Amino acid sequence: YEDASMKASKLEDEAFDTIVESDISFTGNIKIKKSFMIRGKVNGSIDSVSDLVVDSDAVVNADIKAERVLIRGKVKGNVVGNKLIFVTASGSLDGDITTQKVVLEPGCVFTGKCTMITG
Repeated sequence: YEDASMKASKLEDEAFDTIVESDISFTGNIKIKKSFMIRGKVNGSIDSVSDLVVDSDAVVNADIKAERVLIRGKVKGNVVGNKLIFVTASGSLDGDITTQKVVLEPGCVFTGKCTMITG
């Protein structure tokens, strides 16, 4: 848990090249190579070869694929995090997850199944 928690802290401290701000609502498919933060609303799909943060006020209705995923807001959709999926106490995830490591903080909401993969 501590290892995953440290990784999540690094996700929070990173400088993000791309941010969907809170006043933006986007519908469509996002493919991105750099770390990505969502503060607004996204509907569709997200495919990233880097890290994704769903911030506390964000609402995402999308299937997500990324290296590491930190969820502080609301996500509805299936999530694949190749290395880590971390749902904070303020986070909510309605969908199936597939990952090497998962952290569900006390107070978070998770509805779905979890499939653990080996790296």
